[in-house]
Amino acid sequence: MNRVTNMSGKQSVTEQDTSTGRAIEHDSFAIIDREAGPHAYDPAQWSIVRRMIHASADFELNGLTAFHPEAVPAGLAALRQGGRPLVADVGMILAGLSCARLARFGLTPYQFIADADVIAQAQAQGTTRAVQAMRKALGLGLLDGAIIGVGNAPTALLEVLRLIATEGVRPALVIGMPVGFVSAAESKGLLVEVSPVPWITVQGRKGGSTLVVAAIHALLALAAETGEPLS
Repeated sequence: MNRVTNMSGKQSVTEQDTSTGRAIEHDSFAIIDREAGPHAYDPAQWSIVRRMIHASADFELNGLTAFHPEAVPAGLAALRQGGRPLVADVGMILAGLSCARLARFGLTPYQFIADADVIAQAQAQGTTRAVQAMRKALGLGLLDGAIIGVGNAPTALLEVLRLIATEGVRPALVIGMPVGFVSAAESKGLLVEVSPVPWITVQGRKGGSTLVVAAIHALLALAAETGEPLS
């Protein structure tokens, strides 16, 4: 792990291995801080939003990104405790995550969207693969205490919300950012009404696996700063 210094003078963890890479990341964050303008996020929340902007060059995320009041503390507590499942709706999220960072905190990644039994159940029950993938994760005992990332399938997020409401499932954190035009905004609108489980989301149609990956990496970087104040 290496570090870059942001405009506030605080150092942040980075996995850039070269001085050139660290300089580019430092300059990118400085540009984002300068051009983003005012925001209502606390420093820890902003480090997540800023990395999402860095991943997408979309400054509308400053304002569209919403946090449950306990989202960051709950996410960091889960990471620092270690050994948690990380359940994603699609493989794209897992492909984008740093294996070294996951290993540091003992996170085990899972996604079941392409499993043969998931496909068969979706066909038999007239649902989606995303729904059945989350049901499979439930059956394997992977959802309670997990970090759940949804960046593609609104039906996956809706199923997680159903399981929270009807089955008493209690993930440590839901990062719900499905992108799209059918049920994406609606599923996230329901997520922000959930109080028992902490969440991070992007309101409206915007979202995607890239943003989920960025949010997770930002949380992993914060968790690596053990003992350092978040504000």
